[in-house]
Amino acid sequence: MNYKNLVFLGTSHIAEQSLNDVKKFIEAGKPDIIALELDKKRLLALMQKQRKIEIRIIRKVGIKGFLFLLFGAWAEKKLGKLVGVAPGSEMKTAITLARKHGIKIFLIDRDIEVTLRRLSKVLTWKEKVNFIADIIKAVFTGKQEFEFDLRTVPEKSMIKKLVEKLKERYPNVHKVLIEERNLVIAENLKRLMAENTNDKILVILGAGHVDEVMRLVKRKNGIGLGYSFSV
Repeated sequence: MNYKNLVFLGTSHIAEQSLNDVKKFIEAGKPDIIALELDKKRLLALMQKQRKIEIRIIRKVGIKGFLFLLFGAWAEKKLGKLVGVAPGSEMKTAITLARKHGIKIFLIDRDIEVTLRRLSKVLTWKEKVNFIADIIKAVFTGKQEFEFDLRTVPEKSMIKKLVEKLKERYPNVHKVLIEERNLVIAENLKRLMAENTNDKILVILGAGHVDEVMRLVKRKNGIGLGYSFSV
């Protein structure tokens, strides 16, 4: 997916297809810059051999944010084992190839601690009850509402259904993890484009973000207008 000097590559963080796509887009496309859906803290954690979540981070992100981080890491690791791909492998592949070919890397996501603090602040009791109910349903019935191959990036129609379900069941989680981060990512991309007008920029981010981020980047009046939320 292209827009001016941006090329978007939507990925799934545990899909083997995403590893192959990253290699193809970098080797064949020869970008001047690679923009990654990471912040500095997640980049450092991703590149560590043993990734540990320290309990002292609770002071920075709140108990709900900490528990969400723990569960998210556990779920990604479990799903990654099922398909044989470690979570974030496509990002590590992009970093390795960027270093090999001398390509500049830019991190375009919001600070993970800000995101987790926001979750701690806005997560409601209803969403917590829904979360427990969904876990119990998955564990004891084994049923999943949406079936797709974890080794591949879901089709656009499936991504839309998944995002809509997230918004329906967990509106504040959707707001913090999707809507707010889309704004931050898009604003960072507009700045990156303005400062590197003659460079080809490959944007690697989760497939669920691509369409909305592209829409925000194209918005004529700029992304900064009306962009605010408390942390």
